[in-house]
Parts: sequence; C-alpha cells; structure tokens
Amino acid sequence: MLRSIEIKIVLIFTIIGIIAISSLGMLLIHNLQKANVNMNNIIEISEINSIMNTQIYQTKIIMCVCMIGFVILMIIMGVIISKSIISPISNLIKSAENATRTEKNKFLNQEKKKRSINDLVTAFDIMNNELKENLNEATRQSKQMETILLHMTDGILAFDIEGRIIHINPAAKTFLNIDKEDNFEKIFEKYNVDINLEKIIYLENWTSSEQKINVEDRTINLFFAPFKNENDRPAGVIVVIQDITEHVKLDTMRKRFVADVSHELKTPITSIMGYADTLLESEVDSEINKKFLERISAEAERMARLVSDLLTLSRYDTSKAKIEKTEFDLGELVKYAFDGMDIEMKKKEQNGECFVTSNVPLVYADKNGIEKVVINILSNAIKYTPEKGSIKVYVGFVYNDAYIKIIDTGIGIPKEELDKIFERFYRVDKARTREMGGTGLGLSIAKEILDQNDAMIDIKSEVGKGTEVVIRIPTKQTKNSKEKIEEEQEVSI
Repeated sequence: MLRSIEIKIVLIFTIIGIIAISSLGMLLIHNLQKANVNMNNIIEISEINSIMNTQIYQTKIIMCVCMIGFVILMIIMGVIISKSIISPISNLIKSAENATRTEKNKFLNQEKKKRSINDLVTAFDIMNNELKENLNEATRQSKQMETILLHMTDGILAFDIEGRIIHINPAAKTFLNIDKEDNFEKIFEKYNVDINLEKIIYLENWTSSEQKINVEDRTINLFFAPFKNENDRPAGVIVVIQDITEHVKLDTMRKRFVADVSHELKTPITSIMGYADTLLESEVDSEINKKFLERISAEAERMARLVSDLLTLSRYDTSKAKIEKTEFDLGELVKYAFDGMDIEMKKKEQNGECFVTSNVPLVYADKNGIEKVVINILSNAIKYTPEKGSIKVYVGFVYNDAYIKIIDTGIGIPKEELDKIFERFYRVDKARTREMGGTGLGLSIAKEILDQNDAMIDIKSEVGKGTEVVIRIPTKQTKNSKEKIEEEQEVSI
C-alpha cells in the first residue's frame, strides 16, 4: 500500500513538472513569436523565419532536457521522500502491524486460555456436582445403613484385624453388656466362648463360625464372619448376635410334646396289650373276662379322646379348624351346657347353681367352640371338686364384653403352677388326672378356641380353697362398633 502511495506522489510531481515545463515552453514560444512580429519591420521575413525556427527548436530541446531532468529529479525526490518519509511510516506501519499481530496473538492466546479456563471451570463444576451427588448418595446409604443397624433386633459387632471394636449397635450392647473399650478376646472370654480371631480370618473354612451361649435367662446365637477391604485383604470380623431364647423354648416344648404324646399313648397301649395277652394266654372266668374287657374299652376310649384332642389342636395350629362366628345368646348356651352336666354333679352330690343377668347382649363368636370351652371348664370343676362341694356359674356383661365366671370349691391349683396350666399335657396332679380320664389337653384346646374368637380367659386359684375361671367374649355391640369404625375409615379414605 505504501509503495502505491510513493508511486502516486512521484507521478503527481512529474505531471505537475511536465505541466509547468510545458506551460513555460509555450510561454517562451509565445514571447518569441511576439518578438518576431516586432522585428518584422526591421529584418526580412526569411531571416525572421530562420531565426524563429532556430529559437523554437532550441526551446523545444531545452523543454525536453528540462522534462527529462525534471523526471530524473522527481524520481530522485521520490526515492528521497520514500526513504525519509515513506520508509519510517512503512516501518511504523509494519511495527504497528507486528504489534497488532502480537496483540492479536496475545488476545487469541488469552481467549484460548479463557476458553481453556472456562472449559476447566466447567469440568470442575461437573466434577463437583457429580462428587456432591456421590457424597449425598454415600451419606444417604450410610444413614440408611445406620438406621437399619440401629433398629435391628439382632446385634451387630464389627472388629478390625487387631480385635478392636469399630462398630456396635444398641442390640449388641444389650445382649452382651459390652463396653466400647472391650476387645474381641475380652468380650468372648467373659462368656467362655472358644473362638480365635486369627483362625476366623485366615482359616475360615476350618473354623466353626457359629456358637451358642447363655446370658442370664436368654440363649444367644453368635455367628462369626470375616470381611475384606477394597484390596481384597482381610480387614476384620463381623459378629451377628441373635436372641434365640424363644426358638429354644419352642424346640424344648416340641421335644417335650413328642415325649408326652408318646408317654400318653404308651400307657393305654401297654394296658390294652397286657389285658389282651392275659385273655389270650389263660382261661379266666366270665367276671374277670368282663372286667378285663371293660378295662380295654376304657383305655381304648382314652386313646380315642387323646387322638381326638390332638387332631383338634393340630387343626387350630394349622388354621384348618372351621370357625363360623355368629351372634347368639351366651346365657342360653351356658345354661344348656350346665344342665347337661347336672347328672355328673348329682353323682358327687355337688351343689351347682347358674345365674344369668337379664341385660347380657348377644355375643359374636363361634358357638360350637365356645360350647366346648364351657363344657371343658365345667367338667374340670366337677372332676376336681370333692363330693358335696359347690359349683357356681355367672353370666354377665361388663365393658362391652360378656363374661362367664365359674367358681368351685375344689382342690385348687398352686400359685406357681398357674402360668403353666395352658401348656399341652401339663397336669398339676398327673396321677389323679390320668385316673380321672383326662388327657392334659383340655385347657390348651380351650385357650386356642378363645384366641381364635378374640376372647380371653383368666384363672385364679388357691390350694384347698377352690378355683375361679373368668372368660370374656366379644358381644354383638362390640362387633357392630368395630364394623362401624371400619366403614367410617373406608369413607374417610
């Protein structure tokens, strides 16, 4: 661009010089012609023309020389101007361009850096958000795990590889009375547990990982399991502590039940086999024969009652017993059952009375089941009340429940035995109960039936003074109020 400016300047000066020289030449020629006209009167025309041509020619030559010289001078001036003026400007422009280019590069670099920084900031923001989400998720899972461990009924104990406690939940503290400063060996040595931390960690497949201990009146099961760190290296041991007291009790009851059933069946079977073998192996008179057969029949009947009671209990245990709840008059049912036992009471000359209040509402329960319970309780009262004793029955209504109260003056039950009388095959006096034909399952069946009917039974007794049995059964009014509450709840939902 500067080169074109330089050329333009030279051309402008050249043109101006040419115009100036041309004008000057034309002016000289004009003056010569004018001088020649003035000289026409003095000198001849031929001489004038010759002189005039010579002067014009000389003038033209001078003009040409002047033009050439001027052109050369302009070129020199252009070069001088270029070097003295244009070149500094050009250098200045180049410097400015370089500076501009440098600034531009710096700007571009700064923009790149800004973009890089922005990209980096964006990346950090994304990483920060992801990290926050991961931390929130980890915190949520940690709190969730802490909540689970806090409210678990099983105890959880975690030990590091040195045997120090790294985690313990409240259940574990309760089960083993653990102090935070206790270590693995100290805790389990206290309960005589033969366990070794190193063996559990390094010889898991060769070490028993489950043991049972007794803590006060409870049976505790301990399960040991090693755990590893992120590098798949042994890191410690977790101990799961379970209270299996109820399981042990149920297992004990099951074993005792099986033993009791076997014993109860073995006794009549032995009697039947003994009498039958006697009849087969020897000749006896008709009176002894009849006596033995009666005994066999009685033992067979006893076995039948036992099997029937066992089947009844089994049906209630497996919820297969047919329960048909209806509304019925409890007073009429009790009086009917009481009248049916009148013959048994008269045999023992017992004084029996039944009282029913007039305002007892209808009850809502399984009528057949409640009748079995009443007959069972009355039967026990008659059996264990001596001759000329007293048996009184009351039917009434209190706190939305109908009740049956049976009071006798029998032999009574020891206070320490009252909690066990609903256990299967439990008898206060086994010899006397067996002699009277009892199976030891009557109260167990009664309790199962009452539980199925949302009813309750309570027994109070004193040895030598008698027994009081109170049975509470839901009434029609209670049933209707429950249905009304359920309907109101459904409407509100």
